[in-house]
Amino acid sequence: MRRIACGLVVGLLFAATLPLIASTEPPVSPPAAGEDDGGTPVSAVRTYIDAARTGDYERAATMLDLRSQPDANGPKLARRLKSVLDRVLWIHYEQISDQPTGDLEDGLPPDLERLRGEGDVEFFLQRIPLDSGGQTWKFARSTVERVPSLYDSHGDGPLAEVLPPFMFEMQILEIELWQWGGLLILVLLAWVVAWLGVRIVAVFVRLLTSRTATDLDDQMAERLMAPVRLLTAAGLLVLGSNLFLRLKVPAQATVTSIAKALALLAIAWIALRIVDIAEIMVRRRLARQQRRSAIAALPMGRRVVKTFVIALAFIGVIQNLGFEITGLLAGLGVGGLAVALAAQKTIENLFGGVTILADQPIRVGDYCRFGDGRTGTVEEIGLRSTRIRTLDRTRVSVPNSSFSELHLENFAARDRIKLSTTLGLLYGTSPDQMRWVLAELRKVLVSHPQVTNDPARVRFAGFGASSLDIDVLTYVKTTDYAEFLAIREDIYLRFIDVVNQSGTGFAFPSQTLYLGRDDGLDGERTAAAEQTVAAWRDRSELPFPDLSESMVDALDGSAEYPPQGSASARRTGSSAGAESDD
Repeated sequence: MRRIACGLVVGLLFAATLPLIASTEPPVSPPAAGEDDGGTPVSAVRTYIDAARTGDYERAATMLDLRSQPDANGPKLARRLKSVLDRVLWIHYEQISDQPTGDLEDGLPPDLERLRGEGDVEFFLQRIPLDSGGQTWKFARSTVERVPSLYDSHGDGPLAEVLPPFMFEMQILEIELWQWGGLLILVLLAWVVAWLGVRIVAVFVRLLTSRTATDLDDQMAERLMAPVRLLTAAGLLVLGSNLFLRLKVPAQATVTSIAKALALLAIAWIALRIVDIAEIMVRRRLARQQRRSAIAALPMGRRVVKTFVIALAFIGVIQNLGFEITGLLAGLGVGGLAVALAAQKTIENLFGGVTILADQPIRVGDYCRFGDGRTGTVEEIGLRSTRIRTLDRTRVSVPNSSFSELHLENFAARDRIKLSTTLGLLYGTSPDQMRWVLAELRKVLVSHPQVTNDPARVRFAGFGASSLDIDVLTYVKTTDYAEFLAIREDIYLRFIDVVNQSGTGFAFPSQTLYLGRDDGLDGERTAAAEQTVAAWRDRSELPFPDLSESMVDALDGSAEYPPQGSASARRTGSSAGAESDD
């Protein structure tokens, strides 16, 4: 922020010199015919200014009404009047009458013209008769008589009696040489005084903030030191230039404009720091209320507010430096369509970010899967893009307009994590071994404090190519993936213990070749099966292609399930016995 402020100050100094250069007096040009004798008010002023600027105060004195003054005082009075005019009235020739009769509609006598300066200081031109006949315009006797008192108030000051004359005669951009030196000293003094003053005040402020429970006031005091120092220095610059330097009107206006621009920057700087502190305060309050969605919207809200503050400061500074902001704003209205078309993607990304923050499919800190299957943790939702830190620790930036249209899977939003696996046992496992393994695996899931009981499913799923497959499905009571991995590891280790205790083992993809003699077919069982089928055929009860309806009715529900000897079968039998007793 300090680098930005320094850059802005340099830019302001350059921009502020433009009005100063533009407002310097026009170069001395030879007067038109008939304009060097004071025939009109503007010719009298022009003759006086041109002569004074070239140092010809003898000629400049001819444009003063010296009838009440000794002739020897003429050049001195002319020089002092020029010094006063430079500081309270910058001459604009187009504002002075160019008629021999003067301005007859100004409410003054016909032979009198008025020039109004700053602070209600007035100068008068009067048409007086010449000894040779005719009339001419000159600075009025009343104005000439007031020159000594005006010079004491608005002239070069007491330094004129001490410093050598060349320091007042040499000028750069309408600023005298001694004033340039004074400006440099004043800027240094203003900065030193502002720095020391803010430091002293900061000591007392820290004593007060150290007694409070919160640290926000300490941060506020620390962050506001730099902008308050800049604001104080700007005020001292204006005050010192008015009191001591006595700059000419355009130079003083330029210094004042620079100081006002610096003050506006300091105020904007203060506003930006207050926005930062306000965000910290709101973030802490929302964290206590566990409102994560509102916390995720804070960075974008802070940027929007800061952008608005910077825009206002920019408009104020530009207008203060003398540029016409009304035309600029009107031009923005006319070119708004072109800007909108050129910034279409930027606007799309802005609204995409607003959509993400409003709909909240993800939040800052969430782990998610997006796009083509990539996963990562959301680090920031900005005005233009959303930034995600992947598992490879790379940073992916996705434009908000595109990100809001992707399929997003938010892992952080789940309330538990699924545990699903398939266990393959050896084909030599007996049915009772399988039953024991199934029962013990279910006990492992039901007894585990970090596993949900619904579901806690363990089922003999089928016959694989090289294993008897058991499907396991349950949910772990956590949303932290690292904790889930630890719990899953514990459950799998318990599964290994169960399989080892059963006497069977885990299968792996393999083929087993058994070599042995074939016992052939069992003749008795074959004959019995053939006789049964023949009897079905003789009775027209052959169950092909489907079982007969009578056979279906006879067999419906006749098989024992749960199988005999199981705990479920015992509970079912007890219930049936209780119903028969009733």
